[in-house]
This record gives sequence, structure tokens and C-alpha cells, in this order.
Amino acid sequence: MTTAHDLPQAPAGADDALAAELAIEQAHVDRVYAELDKASQRARLVAVEGLARGRTERTGEARDEELTGLFERDALVFHAARRQHALDTQYEGLVFGRLDLDHPVAGRDSEALEREVRYIGRLGVRDDDYEPLVMDWRAPAAAPFYRATPVEPMGVLRRRVLRCRGPVVIGAEDDLMVPEAPDGLVILGDGALMAALTRTRGARMRDIVATIQAHQDEAIRAPGRGVTEITGGPGTGKTVVALHRAAYLLYADRRRYESGGILVVGPSAAYTAYIERVLPSLGEDSVALRALGDIVDAMSTDRHDTPAAAAVKGSLRMRELMARVARGLPDGVPTELRTFVAGYAVRLDSTVLQRIRAHVLRQHPHNLGVEAARQTLAETALRLVGHPDRDDFLGRFSDHIEVDAFLSAWWPQLDPREVLLWLTDRQRLDACAAGLLGPAEVDAVHASWMEALETGTWSIADVALVDELAVRLGPEQEQPVEERGFFEIENLDELLEGATGGSFRPEEVEPAYSTTPSDPRDRLLVGRIGRVADYAHVLVDEAQDLSPMQWRMLGRRGRRASWTVVGDAAQSAWPDPVESLVARAEAWGGQEHRLFHMGTNYRNAREIFDYAAAVVRTEVPDADIPEAVRETGIPPREARLGERPLESIEAEAQRLLTEVDGSVAIITPRRYAAALASLDGSAQGRLRVLDPLSTKGLEWDATLVVDPDEIVRESPGGIRTLYVVLTRAAHRMTVLQTRRRGDDH
Repeated sequence: MTTAHDLPQAPAGADDALAAELAIEQAHVDRVYAELDKASQRARLVAVEGLARGRTERTGEARDEELTGLFERDALVFHAARRQHALDTQYEGLVFGRLDLDHPVAGRDSEALEREVRYIGRLGVRDDDYEPLVMDWRAPAAAPFYRATPVEPMGVLRRRVLRCRGPVVIGAEDDLMVPEAPDGLVILGDGALMAALTRTRGARMRDIVATIQAHQDEAIRAPGRGVTEITGGPGTGKTVVALHRAAYLLYADRRRYESGGILVVGPSAAYTAYIERVLPSLGEDSVALRALGDIVDAMSTDRHDTPAAAAVKGSLRMRELMARVARGLPDGVPTELRTFVAGYAVRLDSTVLQRIRAHVLRQHPHNLGVEAARQTLAETALRLVGHPDRDDFLGRFSDHIEVDAFLSAWWPQLDPREVLLWLTDRQRLDACAAGLLGPAEVDAVHASWMEALETGTWSIADVALVDELAVRLGPEQEQPVEERGFFEIENLDELLEGATGGSFRPEEVEPAYSTTPSDPRDRLLVGRIGRVADYAHVLVDEAQDLSPMQWRMLGRRGRRASWTVVGDAAQSAWPDPVESLVARAEAWGGQEHRLFHMGTNYRNAREIFDYAAAVVRTEVPDADIPEAVRETGIPPREARLGERPLESIEAEAQRLLTEVDGSVAIITPRRYAAALASLDGSAQGRLRVLDPLSTKGLEWDATLVVDPDEIVRESPGGIRTLYVVLTRAAHRMTVLQTRRRGDDH
């Protein structure tokens, strides 16, 4: 435990209070980093010792002892490497907070010396006497750093947030928790939270571990079981609170969540790239980050469907459509079996084969039903021919080469992606969609799957459909490797020499295929769909946008999981919220549910958010509108696109780059996206170009919103998507439009 007595004291009568306080904090941070270096050295020594344990040579009766030594070696090396990684990743901004509390300290008589000091950081660090120099932010003793308020100070006199650059303390901000500062307690700055809010944004999300507010901390430290839902309008910190919750759960119940894994799901690849820094910076790297287009192994896409196609593909009606297509047959399968077995003619026609297929599929997924199909074929053939020796006939049938060939063609292993592509056949699609989809809906999904064939890219909505088919078909089974005789192996070199005209050199043989297929259809089928992973916790951000089919996909990965779900109904792009709520409840499985609401907008300047709120209220009058807490005095700028829209866009983007020091985003509808693509990543990486749907969960210092009317027309969520776009800027926003607000269309 650290007390005020243990810390260096500020120089008496110093004119520069800030410099004096920073010197005190720097002395403690230096001590922490010295201990960190010693801990790093110890981790390296443990790794060396572990490797040494595996080098002892033992034979014969000492084999068990040798295996024990190898196990000890692996365990020591693993834990040492893990500790070393934790120390390395926490080097930046390790110590970020300090609490001064008025708890009495045993053995101290002076009131001024009875204050306890706790330093808060990204991980715990102790000195040689095992006294804490820094407390892990997730530890119960660190909770007052986040939960103390002037109304309920929890014994805290002063909360200080330290800003560090590496091991150097460069600033501090204080919050006083008592009506008057006790003697000797210096108060710095205007408050840590507001200082953090005015800083510029970067290409990746910053953690808020140093500025978590009390209501946010309640959600972070909520019980791990059941479903924790975090709601609130734009800029309320829902996403980053949820990510800090994931880190807290790993700390509080590491065995459960690390062994089972945590899946974090976001709306886009841009989103996952944006947040990927947060969890490692909090001490956790055992979390899987996935965009909705990356949930299924061997599939990765960021292509959006048209609103019409997305609405159909996400509907629960697709369950039955997928069931129908999964019961179908590939083109060209044999329609009858004709062969001789044990001297008897066997003929099974299409009616019998259909009956056998239906029987097997009632008990087995297709890909797991091959042996059941073989057995049922054999039993059926036996009844038809009346062979007197049942075992002899069944054995001959099972080993028959023509039966093997027939089964390979009649009951092939099916890739669920290939089955989905069967629906590019309009006749088959019409048959499967009969009674489920209307003509316009069939047109929309057929056009989307034809686009997939032409471009070699799936849509995000297709991923959930492939997952549905994968469950119905079962995992693909490895085909048995054909055994080769000794003679074949002995003469391999001779055969290759004859084929190549000389000695065989493997490096001279060109591969039969490229790792990146050129044919669009082949690109859709790269890799293999694996088994569904099952996680201990599933965190879903932008949950209001998930379709019912996507909820079913996530539900399969969280069958025994607890959940953290983040969303805002006013930002929803899904047209049927009732159907989505039904699917969501099914995915959760009736678990205990707790709700936390975030009502303060920390991201947007008030001027920007008021503009956005006025837009969304025109169509969503009951939208959850948070209160923005920061003002800049600069309202959003409105300008016209004019006759040369690209020149207008580039000019306004340059204006914003001069007005802010940080990041700027051009958010554009599809019609300008290709022409503006060259600007993406320019201005030393400060300028980004994005489509409206890819902005979900992201933020920039300034945004340039291009043609809001067109964004509304082309987006699934209409005005709700525009609301998202208008709430991405922290400090400046320019809106380029073909008409001014209030003008007639």
C-alpha cells in the first residue's frame, strides 16, 4: 500500500504547481517502470530455465521423468512468454490514474499522513516486498477510480488522471470529490473527461480506461452471466464501454472466458480495424474480432446488397428456402442404380432412390449420411432380389466398385456455398421460393447471386445463409485416400522421368492452380467451411442492424455463452425490428437480461449533434436523443455540390484538413465513390473515403457528408442511416447537398 508519506513532496512555495505535481508523479512512474524492467528480466530467466529443463537426455526407465521435464519446460516457457507479452504491450501509458483517499493508515499519527494513495494502471505491478505500486484497473480496489462522485465519494478526496507518453508524464487532470480541498492537496486542470473529449481522433479507437464514468463502470462490471444490453444514442460511449467490459470479464473469470473465448462482432471490416487496438491496450489479446462478413470460416466480404435484396436475405423466410434447397440434388446425379451383386441383377429406379434419400435425410445431415445411404441402398436391394444369404449379399454390396462409383455421384459431399449457388438457376430458385417470396423479391435475390457469380464476391447477407446451409448439410467429410501399391511407388521416379523427358525436379513443375483463382466462381469457393466455434461470451455491437438470419448465425456461436449487446434503435438499418427481436431472443435462449442506458453524448460537439437530431426527428420522433456535453461555437457548414461535384468535394475536404489537426472522413453515396477512391488514405493518412454503411461505430475529428438525399435513397435504413452519418464528427462537419434543408424537392 502506498501512502502520502512514501511519495516525494512538492517543493514548498513552488510557483509552478503543475510542474511540481508532475515531478511527484514522474518519480512514482519511474519507480514503476524500474520494477517493470525487473519483471521483464525475471520472465526471460524463467523462459531460459524452462528451455534448460527440456535438454536433459533420459532413456529407458527415466522416460516418465523425461516427459515430466518436457511438460514443465513447455509450461514455464508458455507462461514466461505470456507474461513477457503482457509487459511489452502495456508499456505505453501503463500508469494512468491516482486516487487520494482519506482512509487511516495503521501506524500513522498525523492526519496529513493518513491518506492512502492508490495508483491505477493497465496491469498490476508490485515492488520487491510485494507491495502494490500500481493496481490493475479491473481489480475491485480500483473501482472507486470510476465510481466515486461528489455525492458518493467512496472515501476519495481527489481523482487524478495522468497523461503519459511512454514512461514520461506529460499532463494531469484532477476531479475533487469533497467540497473543499484539504491542506496540501493540489487540484490541477478543468477535469479529466472534458480534457479527453477535446483531443483529436486517430485511425484507431482509443480506450477510455482513464476516463470511465460511474454509469459506464456499472455496465463494465455487471455480472458475467446472462445478457447485458447497453443502449444509447450516438457518441455515448456504448462501444468502448462494451470492449472494456470484455477485458473486465477476462480479468474477473479468466478460466471461463479465456478457455471458451470471447467473440466480438462488429458491422464492418473498417470497424474491426478501428477497434482492434482497444482490447490489447487493456491487457487482453485472447479475443476474436469479426465483422459480419467474416463470421464463417473461409468467407470474407464487405459487399452490401441492395436494400431490397438485403431485406429478403435477412428474413426468417430464408430458413425454409434454405431447407428446400438443401434437400435438392446437384445437377447431373444418376437417377437409377443398375448393377450385378452376387450374381443378382439390382435395379433401383428414381422413385426408390428418392424414397431412400428422404429416409436418410430425416435422420442425418446430408454430408454425414453417406454410410447410412449405403446401408439403406443395400437393405433395399436385398429385399428386391431376395438373396438367401443376407450377410454375404450385404458384404458384397458394400465392397462393390460400381456401388462406390454410384454413391460418389449420387451422394457427393456438398459445400454449402456451392449449394447456395444452385439458386443462380432461376428455375430452381422459383421452385424453392414458391409460396415464400413474391416475384419482385425473387428478382432481387437472383440479381444479387448473379452479381456474386460475375464478381467472385459474396454479399454480407450471404454469409448467414451459407451458415444456415452448413448446419443443415453438416461438415464436409474428408474423402478416403486411395491406397497405392508398392510397385506404383517404386516406379514413381521412372514414370515422372518419362513424362517430363528427364530427371524430375519438383521446383520446375508449375502448380496446377493459383492460390488466387482467376475464375469468379472458383473465388467464391476457396477454402473449406469448418465446424461452428462455440464461445463463452459474445459481444455484438450495432446490434440494431442485425437481420434475423444473422442473429441465428450468432446464436449458433453463443449456445452456452453470456452476451453483451450494444445498440440504438434510432440508428437501425433493418426494416422489420419485430422479426429481428424474435430471432434475437431465440439466440439468447431466455437468459437473465439486464439493461444499461447511456444518455450523454461525449463524441459530438453540441452544434453537430443538434443538427443530426433535428434530421432524425423528422421521421423518428421517439428517437433516443442523448445530451451533448461539449460546445465549440462552430455550427455545421452547409454548401452546394454545384455543377462540378468532385471539385466541390475535394475543396471542402481540404478546408476541413486545415481546420482540424486529426482525422477527416468523406462519406459519400455510391455515385461518387469510385471517383473519390484515390483520396482514401491521402493527407498522410488523415483523409478517409467511406460509404455510409461502413461508418457504423466509427468517428473522426471532422466529416464531409456528400449528398445526404442520395444517402437516404440508397441506404437500407433511409433517414436512420443518414442520422448515423451525421453523428460521426467530433469537432467539425460540412454537408454538401444538391438542395438546402427546407427547400422543396
